[in-house]
Amino acid sequence: MPGVRRYDLGVVQVFAADDPAAVRHFSETGWVATADPAGPSPAALQAWADEIAALDPADGVLHHFEATEHGPARCRSEHFVDVHPGLRAFLTGGSMLTVAGALLGEPAVLYKEKCNYKLPGGAGYAPHQDAPAYRFVETHVSCMVAIDDATPGNGCLEVVSGAHDRIWPQDERGCIAAEVVATMRWEPVEVAAGGTLWFHSRTPHRSGPNRSDRPRRALYPTYNAAREGDLRADYYRAKAAELAGDAPRRVSLLGDFEGTMIG
Repeated sequence: MPGVRRYDLGVVQVFAADDPAAVRHFSETGWVATADPAGPSPAALQAWADEIAALDPADGVLHHFEATEHGPARCRSEHFVDVHPGLRAFLTGGSMLTVAGALLGEPAVLYKEKCNYKLPGGAGYAPHQDAPAYRFVETHVSCMVAIDDATPGNGCLEVVSGAHDRIWPQDERGCIAAEVVATMRWEPVEVAAGGTLWFHSRTPHRSGPNRSDRPRRALYPTYNAAREGDLRADYYRAKAAELAGDAPRRVSLLGDFEGTMIG
């Protein structure tokens, strides 16, 4: 495929969150795995995930559900940092904001946040790039903070290295066109609970269903360049307007979710 360099991931190299080499790896490949010993423990993240799931929609928290072979299951919650002090501190300050700024090359601000649960039987996400779904901003970076170990068996992220220099041709859902997907080299990136996988908003990625008997929960914050403004409220207003009356229902502004939404 023209313009795309090939990489053999093999054993994923994990960088310290403050290692300058992490920025070089991210610039070259479009993704980087980091670990922060001072960050929340897996146990703390798992407790937070339970707390997110219990938050009241009356407080503005958005909960989404899917149909699985095991029955209805929660698949995503979003818009929760306003009512969860621990996650607000974690996602809007400290090392997360520092790393986001380092990868962007300028100060960062939180653009949006979600928790994907991917419970047993939960569906995966089709090959896509995030950038087409992000309104108002040109410069942004996303990450996955693993709440549970993310493995190929439970639907970890798969990425394409060195393909973050453009928006690739899309299908009618806003996902990467099938003929392009077939030319790309997709590599799974396993992330241990508590670890973080950062990826450029143009990095092609996908994930399979959870075929295990355990959840594969993860936080997904996205950051934009602070010079473009604090646009989090604008994003959620625009998303609500775009998805109002949506049929069939979608969980995101792209049609990448491969499950069946309910509720």
